[in-house]
Amino acid sequence: MKKIVVVGMGYVGIPAAALFADVDGFNVVGIQRRSKRSGWKIDWLNKGKNPIGGDEPGLSKLIEKVVKKGTFRVTDDFSECDDADAILIDVQTPTDEKGIPHYESLKEVSMQVGRHMKRNALVVIESTVAPGTTENVVKPILEKESGLEAGKDFALVFSYERVMVGRLLYNIVNYPRIIGGIDEESAKRGMELYKNIVKAELYTTDVLTAEVSKVAENTYRDVNIAFANEMALMCESIGVDVFKVRELVNTLPNDPSNPSANPIRNMHFPGAGVGGHCLPKDTWLLKYGVDTYGRFKVEPQLIVKSRELNAWMPTHVSDLVEEGLNDAGRQLQDAKIAILGVAFLENSDDTRNTPARTLYEVLVKRGAKPVLHDPYVRDFEIPFTNEINEAIKGADAVVIATRHKEYLNLDLGLVKDKMRTPVLVDGRDAYRKEECEELGFIYKGVGKPHQTFRKGLIEKIGANKDV
Repeated sequence: MKKIVVVGMGYVGIPAAALFADVDGFNVVGIQRRSKRSGWKIDWLNKGKNPIGGDEPGLSKLIEKVVKKGTFRVTDDFSECDDADAILIDVQTPTDEKGIPHYESLKEVSMQVGRHMKRNALVVIESTVAPGTTENVVKPILEKESGLEAGKDFALVFSYERVMVGRLLYNIVNYPRIIGGIDEESAKRGMELYKNIVKAELYTTDVLTAEVSKVAENTYRDVNIAFANEMALMCESIGVDVFKVRELVNTLPNDPSNPSANPIRNMHFPGAGVGGHCLPKDTWLLKYGVDTYGRFKVEPQLIVKSRELNAWMPTHVSDLVEEGLNDAGRQLQDAKIAILGVAFLENSDDTRNTPARTLYEVLVKRGAKPVLHDPYVRDFEIPFTNEINEAIKGADAVVIATRHKEYLNLDLGLVKDKMRTPVLVDGRDAYRKEECEELGFIYKGVGKPHQTFRKGLIEKIGANKDV
């Protein structure tokens, strides 16, 4: 049987390992540190249980299937790499407040893999890294620890996942795969591996181009979200609903008859902030790679300003909270603020770089008493509750920070009755402003008009009331 080792049992490693384990002839071993925070995943997965919470179609059944079949197990022992044909590295690569990547986990895992890998093994870096990292950081460690030469004695590839929480299996299987090798043979071996689980096109390139493509892909999305967020602020100021503006902007159709003049628009959703493992840091990884390995100095403006705006949006939400409380005749100082949503993405338990943390910290600094709630999250560094009544009882404001389905189905009348002050701050376009105000809420929303004269003005001039 072909043996594959996947290092790192997270949102990328688990679905990738399970998919490979479902291929006939493959035997997959996951490696996970026995840390206080994540060590429990080892026993959990070995029992066939899915440690990823929220709505993740197909993953729980697949894990149960491959564990029962005996083709997937998890350990903390790197000696499993001794006879592995392919080793996938899926560890986190965070950046600090200055945008500098922290590669402690990547370096440690590379050392362990190098000490145990066999000749002719294929090593794949799936973790997102700054351009130049595979060649300049990972490769020297592997060569030093193994005594082998990359491209001659073993193959080395950078190939990133395009996963999103809630679509982990679907994206891996159905999205095109970019495979960057340090040489043509490495890229070829990467393609031979991934064609077993990917149904879409496989594209091979050099390792540096693949690294740049990954961070450019996520930076592009971050910039587009920043445009939507800036439009939201402008719409708030001028007194229109940015979500109606978005709807109208996006009526431009796709016109394949003239691709160079294609009028299509895809304005993104604005909101309370951007989270996840990739978007908040990939701009900095791209910049760091160019700063470190580029031939001349580049000072990026657009991507940096976009990242800063997206990081600032939770502060704007705290401004809306304070504004709503002032309208109600209350001060932010000592006010209880119920923040609904700890996970960064709806219907998931993923708290990585969640904007809810920033919002919580800003409110604390301003003297408020925020309380976090989430129906899916199991563990978080800041105290939180899974009981929504505990969060909203006696609250002076409720903030929708994540668009969980549970929040969309709330009885707002009952919510208002439990609160001390009826202020609702909508960071994710979860509710209609008019309905909330009819129930007696003071409603503030990202990208929503603040002026109360707006509705009457529209009726007076005979415009569409849906605007």
